[in-house]
Amino acid sequence: MALLTGNKKIKTAVFISGTGSNLKNLIQFSKTKKSPILIDLIISNNFKSKGLRFAKIFKIKKKILTFKKKTDEKKLIRVLKEEKINLICLAGFMKILSRNFIKSFKGKILNIHPSLLPNYKGLNTHTRVLINKEKYTGCTVHFVSPKLDNGKIIIQKKIKIKKNDTPKKLAKRVLIEEHKLYPKAILKIFNL
Repeated sequence: MALLTGNKKIKTAVFISGTGSNLKNLIQFSKTKKSPILIDLIISNNFKSKGLRFAKIFKIKKKILTFKKKTDEKKLIRVLKEEKINLICLAGFMKILSRNFIKSFKGKILNIHPSLLPNYKGLNTHTRVLINKEKYTGCTVHFVSPKLDNGKIIIQKKIKIKKNDTPKKLAKRVLIEEHKLYPKAILKIFNL
C-alpha cells in the first residue's frame, strides 16, 4: 500500500459503535514512533457509543451519523474526502457499509473480526464457535469488500478454546489478541 509519503503519517478514520477498546488501542499505537498512521477522525453510528469519549480525551474530531437517512453515507464520504482520510479502520462498527462506499475507498478500509475467517462471518461468533465445539478460534484483520467479512485476509491470530470458556470469557480473550493484531496488520500492509 503506497500511501506513505516521506515521514508524514497516513490520515486515518476509525469507525466505532460500542466501547471503543480497539479504538483506544489504535490511538495509543498511532502515537508510537513506528506507527504509520495518525488518527484524525472518529466516526460512530451510535450516539451512546462509549468509545466517543476517546475523541475528547485525545482531542480527535468526531462525527456521529445514524445512517438512518440515505444521504448520511454521501455526507460521510464528503467528510472523509474533505479531511483527506486515506485509511479507514473499522473497530467494532456494527453497520454494513454500501458497495458504493466501499468502492469509494477501495483497498483503504480494514476491519477486525473476532473469528478465524472465512469461518464464522457475521454476529454471535463466540456462541457459534462454542456450540460447534471448535478447538480453536481467534481473530482476523482483513480488507473490506462488498461481501460481509469476505475481503482479503491480512493477518490472523489463533487461540485455543478452554474447557470452561463461555461466550463472554472467550470474547475477552479474543479481544486481548485483537488489540495486538490490529497494529501488526497496519505495519504489515505498509511493509514496516
